[in-house]
Amino acid sequence: MAFVWDASAATAGSLERSLAKLSPEERAHQACAIKGLEAVRRGDKRLAKADRLMPDTFRRAHFDGSVVSAKGAAVRANAHWYALTFECTVSDDQMKALVFTFKLGDEIPPETWEDVGLWR
Repeated sequence: MAFVWDASAATAGSLERSLAKLSPEERAHQACAIKGLEAVRRGDKRLAKADRLMPDTFRRAHFDGSVVSAKGAAVRANAHWYALTFECTVSDDQMKALVFTFKLGDEIPPETWEDVGLWR
């Protein structure tokens, strides 16, 4: 399941209920996408208005039990997509991301968006 985190999509209660229904791996991926969107907004001025984060744009993020590593993620801000790599540590129940570190890559050219499932 490719997850696209939309900042306007959920309230806290409905989000927790939705996460609880997922497998541990998918729950971890989504918890990291949620935390990641907050982290990139604070961590890079170009991303202050980021509204989408996709952990699996170029390749599947890896989950090892408590850490999600993504070397092929993407984040959207101001109608621009940027490559992103991140590492995220989750709680034992995978309901919350505890630590999220990232490195912002280059802007992804619009002519390649359709090929990797991105949109305006």
